[in-house]
Amino acid sequence: MRILLVEDEENIRDVVKLNLEMEDFEVVAAGNGKDALKYFREQHFDLLILDVMLPEIDGFQICEQVRLTNLEVPIIFLTAKDTAMDRITGLKKGADDYLTKPFNLEELLLRVNNLIKRTSKAPENTPEIYTFGSNKVNFLTYEAQNEAEAFSLTKKEAMLLKLLIDRRNEVVSRQQILQSVWGYDVYPSTRTIDNFILSFRKYFETDPKHPSYFLSVRGVGYKFVG
Repeated sequence: MRILLVEDEENIRDVVKLNLEMEDFEVVAAGNGKDALKYFREQHFDLLILDVMLPEIDGFQICEQVRLTNLEVPIIFLTAKDTAMDRITGLKKGADDYLTKPFNLEELLLRVNNLIKRTSKAPENTPEIYTFGSNKVNFLTYEAQNEAEAFSLTKKEAMLLKLLIDRRNEVVSRQQILQSVWGYDVYPSTRTIDNFILSFRKYFETDPKHPSYFLSVRGVGYKFVG
């Protein structure tokens, strides 16, 4: 699980980051709102922790921007702004929780874990051999078969195909694909993903120009229907 932590006070940022990492979260930290929005647009996160008073762009504005494109990711405000009106403003902007400074670290970790449990949906387990239509894929051997021929998939093709099938009937964003299949150490262009999908359509669709299994969702990503 990946968390975006946005906090301009270095001491607080370091302590929170360390404790989240001890809970086995992967944490990306930002010290200002501009960097935070950049990271959010480029990467996939499972939860955001936002301060309100930030350089460049404040936390309320970040929350508004995030909610324009993503209504699902949990957002917690962690801030010194502690009036009732501040809390109401944060929740109206789309936050899921609001914790004021000074705060108890154990309470923050509890809230983080509770939010992630509540919003995470475990993918269905795809069997080692998966059949859809006249197609069959063996995820152990990377062997595949359509109605005309048998062929082999590359490891990356198998990983991406399994991700889409695990999330069947759900839209999977390009950011999620990049994180799950390539990781963030190697960051290919999103055009690479498009080319993989074109290959899947060629392999498995009766009419690749009018796909019924591998669907594009403009501006977001792809969906496997099967």
